[in-house]
Amino acid sequence: VAIKKINLQGLRKKELKVNELMVMKMNRSPNLVKCLDSYLVDNQLWLVMEFLDGGTLSDIISKTSLSEDEIAAISRE
Repeated sequence: VAIKKINLQGLRKKELKVNELMVMKMNRSPNLVKCLDSYLVDNQLWLVMEFLDGGTLSDIISKTSLSEDEIAAISRE
């Protein structure tokens, strides 16, 4: 598993993070990472998700140059 820790202290868009959590828990698409559980620890929201060997999409995008076709495929999925 992977744990995403979100610091909620001073976060103005708490509702967006809660919405992200709800979408992840409700959606069963094979193209989205599965959210297994969530915990509130002090001022942090911990999301327990399935582990993906390739890393996060934001890591891949920031370290790789993607073609327009690759970006379109990722967006479509």
